[in-house]
Amino acid sequence: MAHNGAMQSIRSLELLFWLGLSLLLCHELDAVMQHEWRVLPFTSWMPDGPGYVAFVLLHVPLFALPLWGAASLLPVTRWRTQVGVDAFLVIHSILHTAFSAHPDYTFDNLLSNGLIYGAAVLGALHGVLVWRVRPR
Repeated sequence: MAHNGAMQSIRSLELLFWLGLSLLLCHELDAVMQHEWRVLPFTSWMPDGPGYVAFVLLHVPLFALPLWGAASLLPVTRWRTQVGVDAFLVIHSILHTAFSAHPDYTFDNLLSNGLIYGAAVLGALHGVLVWRVRPR
């Protein structure tokens, strides 16, 4: 019986992680709409066409690596990936706050901010909760 409760807790933590990651992925859809490459230091110098292509192509490994790690069959790899993504979600929101004064920054609506800061809240919450159940 206790095993079922523990499994339910682990499943709830997993859902929290996947919701946070989903908000980030949806933010990246919004980032294309908002022309985020105009704000980022490594793409802001590019004209829109090449900047857009570079921005999209850079997201292939940026999506693949955490998805691969989070789906690993190895509990330690899954845990490390999830904690790393959790930390990134928080850092990502801080970077957005720092870049918000940039003249080309357009993430100024409820949807954009909900995706960015909602992901950060879920990442922080998941990170704190999962830290105590890390695999050995």
